[in-house]
Amino acid sequence: MNDMRFNLDDHDRRSAAELIFRLTRTEGTDGVTIPEFFKAIEAVGIDANDRRIRETRENAALLATDVRMSPDQLLDFVAPENTTLIVRALTGELVVPEFFDFRNRMENIFEYCRDFKGGDVATYIPQLARVDPEMYAMAVCTIDGQQFSFGDDEEQYCVQSTCKPISYSIALDCLGARTVHSHVGREPSGRSFNELTLNDAGLPHNPMINSGAIMCSALIRPHHPQADRFDYVMSVWRSLSGGRRPGFDNSVFLSERETADRNFALAYFMRENGAFPPDTDIMRTLDFYFQCCSITVDVRQMAAIAATFANGGVCPMTNQRVFQSETVKNCLSLMYSCGMYDFSGEYAFTVGIPAKSGVSGAMFLVVPGVCGIALWSPRLDRLGNPVRGVEFSKRLVDVFAFHTYANMVDDHRRIDPTKRMMRREADDAGHMCGAAARGDLGEVRRLVAAGIDPSASDYDGRSAMHLAASEGQEPVVRFLFEQGANASARDRWGNTPLDDARRESRDAIVAFLEAALGDVPADQPALDSQGGGLGGGLDGGFGGGSSAANGPDVISSGPTSSSGPNGAAPSSLGPSQSSAPGDDILPN
Repeated sequence: MNDMRFNLDDHDRRSAAELIFRLTRTEGTDGVTIPEFFKAIEAVGIDANDRRIRETRENAALLATDVRMSPDQLLDFVAPENTTLIVRALTGELVVPEFFDFRNRMENIFEYCRDFKGGDVATYIPQLARVDPEMYAMAVCTIDGQQFSFGDDEEQYCVQSTCKPISYSIALDCLGARTVHSHVGREPSGRSFNELTLNDAGLPHNPMINSGAIMCSALIRPHHPQADRFDYVMSVWRSLSGGRRPGFDNSVFLSERETADRNFALAYFMRENGAFPPDTDIMRTLDFYFQCCSITVDVRQMAAIAATFANGGVCPMTNQRVFQSETVKNCLSLMYSCGMYDFSGEYAFTVGIPAKSGVSGAMFLVVPGVCGIALWSPRLDRLGNPVRGVEFSKRLVDVFAFHTYANMVDDHRRIDPTKRMMRREADDAGHMCGAAARGDLGEVRRLVAAGIDPSASDYDGRSAMHLAASEGQEPVVRFLFEQGANASARDRWGNTPLDDARRESRDAIVAFLEAALGDVPADQPALDSQGGGLGGGLDGGFGGGSSAANGPDVISSGPTSSSGPNGAAPSSLGPSQSSAPGDDILPN
């Protein structure tokens, strides 16, 4: 492979078929059945109905499901145009390589937030008031088209204000930023989403509030017939979601139009201030705006739309460019600063992900370069945001390094799902061991404070304490011991840190470890570790090596990244100190 990516230029299809055979065959069998094949690719995020493997799915219809295919038969079964995607998925070369782990952690957060039942459904639009408040769904689509969904994921819902980023992006692509922003601002308003107010230039503050979205509607093909304008918008939504046509709820459209006094007032207020382009038809503009708000989707469609934004405007399911990258950049910037109504500033501070919510309970989040996430839960807080959606967002960034500025913070308890766990742990161990060998106590302290296991070891089983003991770095050895590092760990040759210190004649370290471990001559007093042996604390460290309390495990995959020996974790790490990120997202 070239740079760990499968390339058909470097491997013929027979090699690919043999690789697929090895990766999908059930142990102890002599071939691969069609159900086993699709189960294997679904486990890595490629849905059996994904249009990118349509030809292979059509081939499956010609074979019996119980036939066990050999590599030669797989060669005929897997369509040539689908081979690269399938091999990349099975070999973990898509953007989320450990998809099963990612999916399980996301499901845990989703289920945890199900119990948040505060808030009420929107009542100012009569049709929305009739929606079952207990509806709850979530879907994820990565920039490589890996997908999963939970809850009421087949239920259609009105997009309401989540149409605003799409309408703004359409206007930008049609007219450019200079023209669009001569009619709508780009600053947070600090006011309610439907408040009768404009900025100092007499323009709506931004495209994410009602007045700004009405303005964007006025800018989209204003001189075309109304039906053609709406068909065009629907075609863009279809392209964004990978070819699935959205629906339209006419009853919501009529209900919204009949109760839209504030939106009518906003439109006339903008016209009074000269904000609209010349000859704008107010009634046609408002009808068009209400139509866009009445588009319906399910969470899987909305997640694909969010993933298109995360992928810079290119739909992961079709590789079709829908929006220009500059358009996406501008849209995500305003979603980040203005997308969550009057909660936008707090959301940007706490969550740090571009997002947009709507009064139907719709919400979508964009993690640039990784994935799109869609949620639907009709219960709203007092600001008009989905209660469960906001809580989900907070838990999400507690578990994953998705905050926009997460890469600036050395907190290794938060997971980057684009990296394999083995690679993350190898990087952590390498940093820790290198700092320990150099005697860089400040860096070792920083790494431990960031959540890296003080007992982490390299591929030879040599831990930071092994390296520090070998190199005579006594302050580092003492600090690692205080933090619960395993002083009895053996490397691949069976040596402990004490063995290394003896071999290298590091007398001070030998004396310290012998006393700490109780491995001392009869005429030498044991060191008082204030806790009785390994795991005992020095100057406020661990008391008696007791295990830190763990919450309920989410999944069993992956070692505990911040635990010391005997299950103890550094006391300075905060409420999630005793478990790997996402293993326990419940608050203490």
